[in-house]
Amino acid sequence: MRRLKIIHRRVLLLGSCSLLAGCAALRAPGSGLPPLPAPQPGPYRLGPGDVLNLRIYDQPQLSGSYNVDDSGNINLPLLGPVQAQGRSTDGFAAAIAQALQNGGLILHPSVAVEVSTYRPFYILGEVNTPGQYPFRPGMTVLTAISIAGGFTYRACQDYVGVTRNTGSAAAQYRAPLFALAQPGDVITVFERRF
Repeated sequence: MRRLKIIHRRVLLLGSCSLLAGCAALRAPGSGLPPLPAPQPGPYRLGPGDVLNLRIYDQPQLSGSYNVDDSGNINLPLLGPVQAQGRSTDGFAAAIAQALQNGGLILHPSVAVEVSTYRPFYILGEVNTPGQYPFRPGMTVLTAISIAGGFTYRACQDYVGVTRNTGSAAAQYRAPLFALAQPGDVITVFERRF
């Protein structure tokens, strides 16, 4: 009888261990991702997909709207491609002024650059209307979710996945709902388990 009780306890113990192992395998999606790093202070950095308004004082033929192409350049008349990717608007304006001056086109150019349209962000997963949307400065992940029609009834509402281009490659992170989004981010709203 005593031996039967010991066997019964061992079976219960093994059963509970396998149940716990099964629960560990059902861990929430995205919970193992590293946390989203804090945003780097400093000005906005240009990238492919941004649309820029370029004004060169007293040069209407060079002024206008330009798209940053896939290689991170804009193609200016008389100058050709000029690298915009990774630069701030002030840094890019200074690079254009320097190129105009070095090319002997304008002696003392005055250049202003502003972003008219930021590159979009993308949202997928458990939102009502996944897709591509225009970025707005100061936007949080929760704002992005509300733009996409809000959570579905199956959505995990504690955190999301954010895939962000970190310069050389894209990396995926876990982010709270009040984290700041960036242009080009791919936001994934996970499905909750229970």
